[in-house]
Amino acid sequence: MAVIDVRMFAEQKEGTESFVASWLKQPGDRVGAYEPIVEISTDKVSMEVPAPAAGVLAEILKAEGEPVAPGDVLARIRTDAAAEQERPAAGPEPKEAPAESADAAGLTPAVRRLLKQHNLDPSAIPSSGRGKRLTYQEVADFIEKRKGSAKPASRMVPHTPMRRAIASHMARSMQTAPHVTAVFEADLSRVLADRETRRAAGEPPSITAYLVRAAVAALAEVPEANARWHEEGLEIFEDFNIGIGTAVEGGLMVPVIHRARELTLEQTAARLRELTDRARAGALTPEEVAGGTFTISNHGVSGSLLAAPIVIPHDQAAVLGAGKLQHRAVVVEGRIEARPMMYVTLTIDHRVLDAQRTNAFLAKFVETLQSGLFS
Repeated sequence: MAVIDVRMFAEQKEGTESFVASWLKQPGDRVGAYEPIVEISTDKVSMEVPAPAAGVLAEILKAEGEPVAPGDVLARIRTDAAAEQERPAAGPEPKEAPAESADAAGLTPAVRRLLKQHNLDPSAIPSSGRGKRLTYQEVADFIEKRKGSAKPASRMVPHTPMRRAIASHMARSMQTAPHVTAVFEADLSRVLADRETRRAAGEPPSITAYLVRAAVAALAEVPEANARWHEEGLEIFEDFNIGIGTAVEGGLMVPVIHRARELTLEQTAARLRELTDRARAGALTPEEVAGGTFTISNHGVSGSLLAAPIVIPHDQAAVLGAGKLQHRAVVVEGRIEARPMMYVTLTIDHRVLDAQRTNAFLAKFVETLQSGLFS
């Protein structure tokens, strides 16, 4: 029988975890060649896997929410030629499997054991999970309620593939790299003045665009911050590919401004607007979230004054955090003035950078913001 495997993409960036987000086709459905049949999600981007040939989706091997690795077989397709050979000469079409069989196929071994132990019918237990698959917690909650337990009322919200991937990625980061965070304060008076000057000519650059330009200057001063740790040595990147943490529905994405060193402030602002819009529309391509060598998290846009973002140890050596822009009383030449101030942090992989180089980076970063010289 001519059956073709549908496989996960063979190439995947180191440190990236992928999960099955949703099946666009179900067993028995006809599919066309190169028609998308399953959506795969990572902590950075979603992508569709197409059918390698036309035919009928014969079998799904990876359930929604299940992790997948490069080259994994996701499903199998019975090609058109095979389907025609197997079609009976006459008679009714094969009946679909009962709904009970389909539900049972989605039960995990742990759920099956719990149902058997308590002699429960799975159809009697309501499920809020995707595809109506019972979870272990839903069965356990049902048992507790039946016993009249005083357990507080609650509800289970299944993790999205993006949230699961982010959680795994962050936990591995803390286990891999020793994190240290330094804090500086920047006066953005000249940044705001420059924005007002440019406003007359059109839409002014965002504050984040100025942060990117200051980061470029600081990376040129301290190139170790634009690096990756290897056991045999330190890989220092020549290109400044700066990722920008962007809040999206369900999590965070990090589109990358590639070769930021070569851009002007105006070009940086335009590219930043484009990437942010595409991120929030769910339209980023894998290339637009790949290859980052340094990251900026402008957490201040949501009101945070101070934070220490987590480094991505497989790819980078440092991450910059920018807090909320806030007018505060500061002493200027012996006088108290209200100035637009911002706390900035640099969290580092301490295997790569020491305190002296970390402070040198932040000193150059703040100096650039306060100089008024924006290219």
